[in-house]
Amino acid sequence: MANPKKLVLIGNGMAGVRAIEHLLKLAPDAYEITIIGAEPHPNYNRIMLSSVLAGGADMKDIIINDWDWYEENNIRLLTGHQAVQIDTKRRKVVSHLGAEAEYDALILATGSNPFMLPLPGADKEGVIAFRDIKDCETMQEASQKYKRAVVIGGGLLGLEAARGLLHLGMDVSVVHIHPYIMERQLDETASKMLQRELESQGMKFLLRKNTESIYGKKRVKGLRFTDGTEAEADLVVMAVGIRPNVELAKASGIEVNRGIVVNDFLETSAPGIYAVGECAEHRGIAYGLVAPLFEQGAVLAKRLAAVETEGYSGSVTSTKLKVSGVDVFSAGEYNEPPGTRALRYQDEVDGVYKKIVLQDDKLVGAVLFGDTADGSSLFSLIRKGESVKGREKELLLGFQPGGSGGAASLESRLEAMAADEIICGCNGVSKGAIADAIQSKGCASVGEIKACTKASASCGGCKNLVAGLVNLYAGDAAGEPAKEGICGCTPLGRDEIVAEIKRMELKSVKEVMNVLEWRTPEGCSKCRPSLNYYLGMLWPAEYKDEKESRFTNERYHANIQKDGTYSVVPRIYGGVTSPQELKKIAEVAEKFDVPMVKITGGQRIDLLGVKKDDLPKMWEELDMPSGYAYGKALRTVKTCVGSTFCRFGTQDSIGMGIRLEKEFERLNTPAKVKLAVSGCPRNCAEASIKDFGVVAIDGGWELHVGGNGGVHIRATDLLCVVKTEDEVVEWAGAFLQLYRENAQWNERTSIWIERVGLDYVKQALEKREDRLALYERIRAALDHTADPWKQIIGSKELRRNFESLAPAAVPN
Repeated sequence: MANPKKLVLIGNGMAGVRAIEHLLKLAPDAYEITIIGAEPHPNYNRIMLSSVLAGGADMKDIIINDWDWYEENNIRLLTGHQAVQIDTKRRKVVSHLGAEAEYDALILATGSNPFMLPLPGADKEGVIAFRDIKDCETMQEASQKYKRAVVIGGGLLGLEAARGLLHLGMDVSVVHIHPYIMERQLDETASKMLQRELESQGMKFLLRKNTESIYGKKRVKGLRFTDGTEAEADLVVMAVGIRPNVELAKASGIEVNRGIVVNDFLETSAPGIYAVGECAEHRGIAYGLVAPLFEQGAVLAKRLAAVETEGYSGSVTSTKLKVSGVDVFSAGEYNEPPGTRALRYQDEVDGVYKKIVLQDDKLVGAVLFGDTADGSSLFSLIRKGESVKGREKELLLGFQPGGSGGAASLESRLEAMAADEIICGCNGVSKGAIADAIQSKGCASVGEIKACTKASASCGGCKNLVAGLVNLYAGDAAGEPAKEGICGCTPLGRDEIVAEIKRMELKSVKEVMNVLEWRTPEGCSKCRPSLNYYLGMLWPAEYKDEKESRFTNERYHANIQKDGTYSVVPRIYGGVTSPQELKKIAEVAEKFDVPMVKITGGQRIDLLGVKKDDLPKMWEELDMPSGYAYGKALRTVKTCVGSTFCRFGTQDSIGMGIRLEKEFERLNTPAKVKLAVSGCPRNCAEASIKDFGVVAIDGGWELHVGGNGGVHIRATDLLCVVKTEDEVVEWAGAFLQLYRENAQWNERTSIWIERVGLDYVKQALEKREDRLALYERIRAALDHTADPWKQIIGSKELRRNFESLAPAAVPN
C-alpha cells in the first residue's frame, strides 16, 4: 500500500498487541503502526508474573512478542513512555518524554490499575501492589532482607502472590474479608479444599478480617483489623482488585463510566478512537479475564482491516487456572441461583471435586477442582445452551457410569470433542487447530504445540488436554520433539541446507523453502536472513540479494533507537579523519538538528536521534560510505597511531588498518566482524579481543583470531606470525572466508572457533595454496557485492527502498 494509514496503540499489553497481531494477518500493509508502552519491556504475559515471582520462569520465558517481532513488522515501539495527552482534533498522541505520534486510528489499551485500599499507613515503605515486573522485583528484593509478608486479598491474584512469596522463603499470611477464598471463582466446597492444600504448602489464612490500618514508622511493621487483632508484617501486598485505567480517556473528553465506553465494534465516543481490554466497558461490563479481551481484539482487528464482522456481543466467561499447583475451573452460574439444581462428585483421597449446575435441562454452570480435563467441553455446552437431558451423570463424571473411566476416559473424551471446541481459552485455540499442528506440521510435544499455536502458553491450565491430544494424534512419536534445524520452520541444520543448495543449485530463498519443504511457507526472522546469506555466499556472481530478507536496519542503513529515531554512522577508515570530513559531518548534523554526536568505541562518529524521513537526504549530503554499524558485515578496523607518531610503535598500524578496512568493507559475514591493528605489543587498539586482531612486533605481525569484547568476553587465540603486510591481508582474507563458508548464521567468530577448534582453523590455512583458494573466493564475493557508497549516495534505488519499508520483512 503506497500510503498506509497511521495507527497508534496506547498500551503494550496482551489485549492491544493481540489486536495488532490479528490486524497484521488480515491487512499487513494497511497501517504504519506505533505502540506506546509505559514499561521498559516488550509485550509479555502478565498471567505468568506469579511464575516469575516464584522463580519458575525468567522474564525471557514470559515474553510473548520479543523486540525482533516489532522490527519484523516495522512497528515503532516506544517503551518507557507514558501517554499523557490525546489531541483529538489534530489526531496526535504525546508522551511524558515529549515523543509524538500522529494517528488516523487510535487504540486505547491502557489496561487497569491495581486498587489500593485507602487505609491509614498505606503509603508506608513496603506496601505494594502485584501488577507488573517491577512489583515482582520489589518482592524478590524484600525477601532478601525481611521474613514476614501479608497479602491482602484471597482472590486468584492474592493467592499467586502469596505462593510466590512462600517460594522466596517468607512467612506468608493471606488476609481475606470473606469467609472463604476465591469466592468469585469457586463454591465453598472447592474453596475449602483449595485452602487445605495451600495450608499444607505453608500458607496461613486470616479470614473474615477487615483491615483498619497499617502501622509502622517509615516502613510497615504490621496491620490492625477492625476486630482489634493485629498481624505483624515487613511486607504488605494488596491484591484486592483492579480498576479500568480511564484517566487519559477522560481527560481527552472520551465518554467513560467504570471503563471507557465502547460499542459492539469497540468504538469510543471519539471518532477514530477505539478501546480494547481491561480499560473498555462494553454493555456495562468491564472484563478482567484474558479470553474476552482476545475476543474483543479479533473483532477490532476486523473492523480496522475493513473485514466484515458482526461485532462483539459480550462473553460468557470461564476460569481455568492452576492456583499454586492445583488445577481449578469454573464457568457460568456455579453458585446455584434459584431455579437451578446441582450434581456433585467429591473424592477427598485424590483431591477431586466436581459440580455441574443445571436449569431447564441445560448446563448453566460448573466447578472443577483437581481434575479440570472436562472444563473445555463443559464450557462449550454452557455457551451452546443445548439440552443435556439424560447425560447429566456422564457430564459430571466424565464417563458413563459403569464404564472404564479413569485415564482411558480422557482419550475418549478428547476424541469425542468437536473440532471447533476451544482447548486453550486464553488464546482461543481449538481442538482442530491443535490436531492440524500435530498432523500437518509434525508437532509432537506440548512445547511444539505451544510454539506453533500458543495453546498452553498463557496460564497453562490446558496443558493436560494438549498433552492428551498429542498422545491421541501423534501416536508413537508423542513426546519426541520433532528435529529442529536452524529454526522451527525446518528440521534441517545449517550444513544440510548448504549441502542441498549446492547439490540442487537452488538460487532463491523461496526455492530453498519450497524444495526443502519448509514447515512454514513464508519462513521466519531466523531462517530468511540466513538463507539470504548462504545463497549469496555460495553464488556470489549469480545470486541477487533479496532486500525483503534483510534486517530492517540494513535496509535503512541506520540503527533504529528505542524512541523510534535512527543512528547514522559514516565509515571512517581506521579511525582516521580530516578537518574537511569533520566539518562536513558537523554541517550535516547542524542542518538535520541531530540531538547527539558521539565518538564510538570503534573510532567513528555516531549521529544519534535522526528522523526516518531525513535518512536518504542525510546520506546524500554526507557523501560518505556507511560504516555498517547495523550490518552482519565488517564493522570497524580499530587502530592506534603506531610507528607514524608513537615512540613505541614498531609498524605502521594506521596504514595496515586502513588497507584491511578498504579491502573487506563490502563483505557480508554470518555475524558482525570487528578488526583491530596495534602498532606494538602494548596493544592500545585492543586487538586481542577482536574477531581478527593484528599486533605489530619487531620484524613482523602477530595474527590473532576469535576474540570478543561484548557480553561474553573472549581473548583471541594466536593464529600465526607473518612478516609482510601482504601476508597479513592474505591470511585475513583466507580466515574470513573460512569463517564465512563454515559458520552458522549469526555465529560470532569467538563461538565458531570454540565449536570447531583452533587446530581446525590452523590446518585449513596451513598450506598456501589453500589460503590463496580461500582468498580468491573472498575476492570473487567482494567483486560481486555492490559498493555501499554507491548504494547510498544519490541512489534512487535507496529512496525507493525507504518508500517500500512498510512493513519490513525481517527484524533486527
